[in-house]
Amino acid sequence: MDPNNRGSEEYGHDTEGDEARQGRGVPAPAPARARVVQLVTGGLLLTVNPVDGSEIEPCPPGREPEAPRPRTAEERAEVTRAAAPPAPAGPTAPALPLLERGEERERLAGIITRGRSARLTGPAGSGRTALLDAVAADCADLAPDGVVRLSGHHRTPTELLHELFSAVRHAPEQRPDRTALLGLVRDIGAVVVVDDLEFGGAALDELLDAAPECAFLFAAAPDVPAPSADTPIEELRLEGLGRGGALKLLESAAGRTLTDDEANWAGDLWFESEGLPLRFVQAGALLRQRDRLRVTPAEFDAFGALEEAFGPTDPEAAAAVAAAAFDGIDDPDVELREIPLPSLGEGAAPAALLASRLSRSAQATLRFAVALGGELPHQAHLPALVGDTHADAALGELVACGLLSPVGPRYRLATGVLTQLVAHGYEHGAAERAHTVAQHYAWWTAHPSVTPDRAAAESDALLAALSALVSGSAAADDAEHRATAVLLARAAAPAFAAGLHWGAWERALRAGQESARLTGDVAEEAYFHHELGVLAICAGNLERARAELEASIGMRGVLADKRGTVAGRRALALVADLSGEHGTPAAPRAEEPVSPPRGTPALRGPATRPALGPSAAKAPLPSGPARRPAAPMPAFPDFADEGPTLITRPDTTEDGRRPGLKGGILTGARRNLVAVGAGALLVAVLGTVVTLGATSGNGDEPVTNSVTSDSSAPDGGGDGAGTDDEPPTDGEPGETGTPTASGSPSPSASGSASPSGSASPGASDSASPSDSPSATTGPPSSNTTPPTGRPTPTRPPNASSSSPRPTGSSPSPSSSSPSPSSSSPSTSPSSSASTSEAPVNTASSTLGSGPSASDTPA
Repeated sequence: MDPNNRGSEEYGHDTEGDEARQGRGVPAPAPARARVVQLVTGGLLLTVNPVDGSEIEPCPPGREPEAPRPRTAEERAEVTRAAAPPAPAGPTAPALPLLERGEERERLAGIITRGRSARLTGPAGSGRTALLDAVAADCADLAPDGVVRLSGHHRTPTELLHELFSAVRHAPEQRPDRTALLGLVRDIGAVVVVDDLEFGGAALDELLDAAPECAFLFAAAPDVPAPSADTPIEELRLEGLGRGGALKLLESAAGRTLTDDEANWAGDLWFESEGLPLRFVQAGALLRQRDRLRVTPAEFDAFGALEEAFGPTDPEAAAAVAAAAFDGIDDPDVELREIPLPSLGEGAAPAALLASRLSRSAQATLRFAVALGGELPHQAHLPALVGDTHADAALGELVACGLLSPVGPRYRLATGVLTQLVAHGYEHGAAERAHTVAQHYAWWTAHPSVTPDRAAAESDALLAALSALVSGSAAADDAEHRATAVLLARAAAPAFAAGLHWGAWERALRAGQESARLTGDVAEEAYFHHELGVLAICAGNLERARAELEASIGMRGVLADKRGTVAGRRALALVADLSGEHGTPAAPRAEEPVSPPRGTPALRGPATRPALGPSAAKAPLPSGPARRPAAPMPAFPDFADEGPTLITRPDTTEDGRRPGLKGGILTGARRNLVAVGAGALLVAVLGTVVTLGATSGNGDEPVTNSVTSDSSAPDGGGDGAGTDDEPPTDGEPGETGTPTASGSPSPSASGSASPSGSASPGASDSASPSDSPSATTGPPSSNTTPPTGRPTPTRPPNASSSSPRPTGSSPSPSSSSPSPSSSSPSTSPSSSASTSEAPVNTASSTLGSGPSASDTPA
């Protein structure tokens, strides 16, 4: 073993410690995987992608979800447990009786038993939630689908219908559209208890009509709009407690009997608060705190450390000791201090006094709740926010004091507590605390271990932090706070979408879009516009979807974001399909091609440029005739490799007849003219190549007219010229001179030069391969005499080569036809014999040039 490395030397692990110390051999942490969820809504497949944006398309065959089924009793119990607020950690609150509510309880239960709906109203703090819990327990076995508890806090009628459907029916990874939802909810038979309702009038009528087999029990504040006059719902108003009931509730909250001074103080409080039960629950908490303060802390903690940090170790024991002392039981070990009763003002607004006697973690929790506008994060988040591992116990302290009230599956500040705490300076540093909460939620929501359901359950606190950052007043930190708001909205929006909490999804997207606009982040703003467009498609609002998607496409086009632009165009094409714009084919415009290449692109949406008015469309230009009306332009350019392609005959008109040449070319677009010109040029080039191949001679005939340094041209043969890269064929025009020793041909009697361009003065080693000694002449061709009766063409030799031919190229047709200036009046016998056997050259006429004199029969 290495003395410097205590690790094992076997199996190649002897350097493992060094690599770890130097940063090598340690695998990098794997990046968190994006949470991609697919949902089916209204015949559409929604893919929630938090990276590039959501995609939506028609649901492919075989991907249709299963039909929703009723939940079992165990599943309904789990849903009910999840809808209730969690049991708070820390000291438990005393159990309080439901006093002076028997008549209202029986009346509400009777209304529900008859299958009718009821609406309970009352001031905040009058005990509406406690009465609803009692009535729900009485009607537990009344309906076949049981009792469904819902929260109307920040909920619309559509959201409540979706939550009702999800609580009764098991339908994973699907969210029915409006039509399907109404059909599914119509068959549900349950007792639906909705607390904190925030709407009335026509919206309430819509909710009642959507579920005719359900009996609804609503609880709303007095300022909520009332139902319509003809709505079949009974109203019941909840008043405060009487004096006797208020004193009994105070004794239950304090855990002991009241003294005469305390009873007189409670009477004054009853008159001032009009008997609201919440005030006496908080007054009971004040008396319990007073009792703990009267007992010497040394009875429970010798050093006082726990008392300073978390309050009394056992408040129930302290209350029991104090109650025994107040009841006249003398205990020499208990020393009571004199603590005055709270004033009447402190009893009517006790939030600040109650908070001052709580632990530091509870006070910090209250400051975070004030920063979030009254919303309180889940108790599992409090240790990370407060910075104390035992901060989750603060929730129990706050609930026992009556400073929090349940709202659905969470808690928030009770009525009036926020105003009282703000008046005592608890909002100092609220912007920084909201920023801290937003940073924590941005990390937590994007973590792969957090399920969408957990994120959706925390939506109220998360949206409160997002709203606090968007509307923050700290001018110095606006940029940083809004950037954090963008990150939070970017992480929370996909989680809300996957968790089927689409109301929170929309609010998060709106807040994120506003934050991105204020920070100038165009890419993120385009993302939020795209998501809003997809959400509008799911909701069936196609006009809003088109506007949001077009805004997103424009921004991403500026940023050259191809993937985002393509995703936006696909969604916009789906909007056009759903709106019926592709149902009837449109007639081709004069500017559009009649037969576009690669199929006919699918028609786009009707998004056009702003149409000109009748007068503006026909108004004459300053220096020209009247203008034509502006043709509608597509919302985005068409690409050949993008978008669907219709496999059809693109050159047919609406009546099924194909247009003629005139209609297809003369009235087509510029692309048609360019295509026709390109086709004509291609035909000309192909014709030239074919003609050159046909006039180049027969390659099967032996070579007879090649001239080398060892032999001369035979009698009656050609001019002895060959091409640069292959021996000349029979009758092909070529050189007439004999090459010299230097490789350049000497001029012949006719004065013609080498067609390879080597006849220039001073040129050396420029002879073509055909002029080498290896290119020997074969036997003379027997086909040297033209047939009888056929005119023998004569071709004057070229005096010089004005346009030399490149080496290795085929003979140019123009090289065999002399120019007028280079023609000679007399020709040599060898050249005459050569030209007499050469075929007529027609390549020049193919290229469009005029016929030469040598092409004319003698």
